[in-house]
Amino acid sequence: MPEVLPEVLPEWAVGVLARYERHLVSERDLAPHTVTAYLGDISGLLDHAARLGLGGPDELDLRTLRSWLARQQTSGLSRTTLARRATAARVFTGWLARTGQAPADVGSALGSPKPHRTLPDVLRVDEARELIAAATALADDGSPTGLRDVAMLELLYATGMRVGELCGLDVDDLDRDRNVVRVFGKGRKERTVPFGHPAAAALDRWSVGGRPQLVRPGSGPALFLGARGGRIDQRAVRTLVHRRLADVPGAPDLGPHGLRHTAATHLLEGGADLRSVQELLGHASLATTQRYTHVTTDRLRRAYQQAHPRA
Repeated sequence: MPEVLPEVLPEWAVGVLARYERHLVSERDLAPHTVTAYLGDISGLLDHAARLGLGGPDELDLRTLRSWLARQQTSGLSRTTLARRATAARVFTGWLARTGQAPADVGSALGSPKPHRTLPDVLRVDEARELIAAATALADDGSPTGLRDVAMLELLYATGMRVGELCGLDVDDLDRDRNVVRVFGKGRKERTVPFGHPAAAALDRWSVGGRPQLVRPGSGPALFLGARGGRIDQRAVRTLVHRRLADVPGAPDLGPHGLRHTAATHLLEGGADLRSVQELLGHASLATTQRYTHVTTDRLRRAYQQAHPRA
């Protein structure tokens, strides 16, 4: 969670925060919750700086940044949170330097604790198959919401896209001639992701037999619609994934992001190279994609220990 915004900040800090917010929203086009997180972290940093007697962003130095992180460490924050706040500070000081509000990027030398990496839970291939089968069985009545749910699950698993990306899809983002979908990721970065025949068939059923029943005058171009005809929201998709996974015996309780992890893991297990998976998922860094190799290696190790007579 971001830091709680201080009730009172000095005038110089309020001005810096306002300019930084405009940069995050207008220039970087970040999602609202991301902007809120950044502003919460940086307001805490500026409050700390002001309490130390600093009078402007040009007076920020490495010692101030380190003491801010150290104070939070003593309050018991996790290494993951500290690492994220160190990153927020580096992004902020880089912006200060680029915009001439500070003489140098003092945060470039700021280290941060390495967060503990936990392996994400993923579905086995048979569990993923059962998840889709469970949703398909419920859609046998031909209800528009049932057809929609199957199409969304198929597309999430086929592409590994984020739930926000799924909800933001428009009808024109689908290219059925090539079986690809245009996805707008973080920072509105566009990428093209392929999907297979099962997802294509489910999308056809939804587009022809489901969506027309839910369309209302205000539906607009949204690909997936809620029961009242508006664009589907993320909460509804998360609820769907949790409910359908509850129908799969022994499957971990995952949300849509768990399907993203599952898609990445199954791609790598099937022989896809890291760079291709990075491109498909829209990861800015290859290091983010590489963690899925740990999942596949861990699975391989378990399989070896169970199957090899001299394991």
